[in-house]
Amino acid sequence: MTVILVIGATGSVGRHVVSALAEGGYGVRALVRDPGRVPLPEGVEAVRGDLSAPETLAAALRGVDRVYLMWPGLPVEPRVVELIASHAERVVYLSADVADLADDEPAVIFHQEIERLIRKSGVRWTFVRAIDFAGNTLGWADQVRQGVVRWPYGRARRSLVHERDIADVAVRALTEDGHDGARHVVTGPESIAHAELVRLIGEELGIELRWEELAPAAAREQLTAAWGDAAFVDSSLRAWESFTHQPERVTDTVERVLGRPSRTFRSWVRDHAEDFR
Repeated sequence: MTVILVIGATGSVGRHVVSALAEGGYGVRALVRDPGRVPLPEGVEAVRGDLSAPETLAAALRGVDRVYLMWPGLPVEPRVVELIASHAERVVYLSADVADLADDEPAVIFHQEIERLIRKSGVRWTFVRAIDFAGNTLGWADQVRQGVVRWPYGRARRSLVHERDIADVAVRALTEDGHDGARHVVTGPESIAHAELVRLIGEELGIELRWEELAPAAAREQLTAAWGDAAFVDSSLRAWESFTHQPERVTDTVERVLGRPSRTFRSWVRDHAEDFR
């Protein structure tokens, strides 16, 4: 039986990867920090390990054929990639679509470094480069409950993607041929303005929900206090401002790989309605 290790098994994408692989009859091993506290589908093996401590990965990688890799913002450890390549024949890395960011942006440097390490390792690879997640709009949840979302750049058009579409593309890359060396950029089916996203959330929740434009300077102050990373806030604001002129791009990757259209933002809201409430 093919054994697939899922690194990032409890993440918003990884948990769907685990479920889909288990349902498909694959041997699934989930790398987690505390196996006793993580609910997993029946038949999935939980193995303790931590990307920040490469020496803990040996047991998880033993007998593994393929690896789904999500790197959760920790410092890059080249030894992790070396270990994966020494055990597995294929790795699918959840990267990011960084085409709209400058080359010196932290996110660009981070993902490019991991991709470079994987390419040099000799393992067969696929990069699933996801556009911004629809799930990030859950950052508006507290404001949604108050009936008004205050945010900058209401006209910024985004192509936010449902996390299940990302997972489905990753599973195909893990389980079928034809994806070696692919850089799959995964987006939602259309670009929708921030203010329109808010309207759709209110409509699906059946509540009165209003958009209120927030000045970029005020947004910078508030988001820096909330996120604690001024450089990331500035890069986000620059990107959103650019999307008021040129919408975030839309790809046909989901339809091409899966043979069906991408899930809409409206469907994502339906799936997560209780998270807003």
